[in-house]
Amino acid sequence: MLKKYYPYEYVESVFTIDYEKLYKLGYRGIIFDVDNTLVPHGADSTPEVDNLFKKIQDMGFKTYILSDNGKKRLNKFLENIDCQYIDNANKPKPDNYYKAIENMGLEKSKVVYIGDQVFTDILGANRCGIASILVKFIGYYTETKIGIKRNIEKIILKRYMKSKKYKHRLGNIEIEGEKMEKKSKKLLSQRSQLLFKIAVRKGIIQRDVKDVLSKEKFAKKKSTEKLPTVVSSYNSYLIKKGTELDLQENKVVNVEIASGKINGLIIHPGEVFSYWKTIGTVTKRKGYKEGRVLRNNKVQPGMGGGLCNLANTINLLILNSPLEITEFHTHSDALAPDYGERIPLKDGTCVGYNYIDYRFKNNTDQDIQLNLWVQDKTLYGELRSESEFPWRYEITEENHHFQKEGDDYYRVSKIYQNKIEKASGKTLEKKLIWDNHSKVMYDHDLIPKELIKN
Repeated sequence: MLKKYYPYEYVESVFTIDYEKLYKLGYRGIIFDVDNTLVPHGADSTPEVDNLFKKIQDMGFKTYILSDNGKKRLNKFLENIDCQYIDNANKPKPDNYYKAIENMGLEKSKVVYIGDQVFTDILGANRCGIASILVKFIGYYTETKIGIKRNIEKIILKRYMKSKKYKHRLGNIEIEGEKMEKKSKKLLSQRSQLLFKIAVRKGIIQRDVKDVLSKEKFAKKKSTEKLPTVVSSYNSYLIKKGTELDLQENKVVNVEIASGKINGLIIHPGEVFSYWKTIGTVTKRKGYKEGRVLRNNKVQPGMGGGLCNLANTINLLILNSPLEITEFHTHSDALAPDYGERIPLKDGTCVGYNYIDYRFKNNTDQDIQLNLWVQDKTLYGELRSESEFPWRYEITEENHHFQKEGDDYYRVSKIYQNKIEKASGKTLEKKLIWDNHSKVMYDHDLIPKELIKN
């Protein structure tokens, strides 16, 4: 069957994967891409694909489709396959990967993603921390050309495969040396630093091109004079207990530098605030230091570490205003224990230069000002306007608890934004803003026992 397809010179196909071995390794869920992974682009399912799904489902696997295609295409493809799906998945953004995992009712460690593109399928799996397998691109035999992105992938993978020093990782199983030379033809490491760096660079370039072509007007003007009305305010002490003091001190330096780039920024009606367009690159030359960053679900040193704290403060200011958040990414909301009163969304905002951005739009009829500064190791934030708005906002959290999944614990809750009319006190709108499922990144003994539920 494969002879009629355009070959891609890497992992052969979804049919060559040893699914029995995956099952023995503890995997119980498989998420598939469709186009160029299971069939050529736009093609209907085949009897071979239908039988493959039946075979792996009979083995005990749960299956899911995560595709950038629309509902009409996926419904037609799945006519003879019993499988849930998410359409218009917007890969490599991790949100719908998380949603698929949740819908399957499985832990992340028991799920593997199978797709044909490094820069969408595999990068998205990496970003949400699940194992992944890259399969050979399937095209029609009449295709004689492939796009620039495919050619880049081809070069990267050839160079990657020639290395005898690489490590392959699928979940917690790691193999080195000559044995891997044969097995790597079927499985691709989700942790390849080379692939990750190339994918990040590609994401940055794509973002730059998209912004150039966009009609959005980004906020640039700053003013030392504060607008008269405080819409919302928030402050947080930047040094967390029980963590590396030197990295914590470096975080203070990083946040102070970055907040100075934003302090006093005026966002005119219709303008968009972009975290990274305002701050710019984060380099040692600009004074930034190594702080704590979250990579592959591990807290470790990294240049500019701690800037997620700044983004998180901005997010809290905006959630307590009528402004429209247009881009928001999350990481774990349980990086450190809670001390004192639990504040929903005090952590969890994720940023990474420049394609993992935080953005909001001024959809009001007046100027808005964002003020941020650091004093005595405390980050202060204010959102100001020209005049008072008739609404106030509050963030509430429901069903907050911790639950054990395998060897890990997760913070689970639903977080809402409530819009309240000031004059009457009436709640006009209650909107779910985060269905929280965050891996606990600190000592499990510090989790309050009364908050752990089965």
